[in-house]
Amino acid sequence: MRGAIRALVPVVLATAALAGCSSSPGGGTDGGKNGDTAPPEAAETTGAGKGRTLGGPGSACELPVTFALAADWKPQAVTVEPGSDLAALAEQGTVTMVCEIDAKPAGNIGYIRVWRGGTPGEDPAAALRAFVTDEPGAGKAVWTQVKAGALAATEVAYTVDGELLDEPKKERAFAVATPDGPLVVHLGGLDSDEHEAMLPAYELARRTLKLG
Repeated sequence: MRGAIRALVPVVLATAALAGCSSSPGGGTDGGKNGDTAPPEAAETTGAGKGRTLGGPGSACELPVTFALAADWKPQAVTVEPGSDLAALAEQGTVTMVCEIDAKPAGNIGYIRVWRGGTPGEDPAAALRAFVTDEPGAGKAVWTQVKAGALAATEVAYTVDGELLDEPKKERAFAVATPDGPLVVHLGGLDSDEHEAMLPAYELARRTLKLG
């Protein structure tokens, strides 16, 4: 059911699916679940003009890291209300959503979402694998070791399929270690075309990420 809801309403999670939560404005590969695919090419970041920095004190989402936002993307902190009916939509694997960055003001349909959880010293790659494992319909995962700013990071590109989707859609996420535990940055989208269009903003966030 969770997978169906995510597939059907990826553009209204902050306003509808999290209505039961309180929000404040603001190497190598393995086959995942269904085998390997060739790793996607790195996205060009021209066109994702830098807007402002997210994550520091006083920003819309205060995080243990900071990174640059693409111009016109709108961030909003997410605070999960324990025990609410829809809280499970903001929990995946061992991490919980803490920030949602909306692409609609920039002309796309999708989000970059930041998830936190676990304990200090926990392997971020393990947290990312748990994140993908808990995604209904996830498959064709390609795992790589990358850099997020100067930090070592694990990244995964995968697809999500479901009965409400015309075809599998692309997703991507990376995870880093912070003093507070693993942090996952995820890019989805209404479909694969929207996902590809938003990759420059995701790459900008990864390239400029720093510990706070």
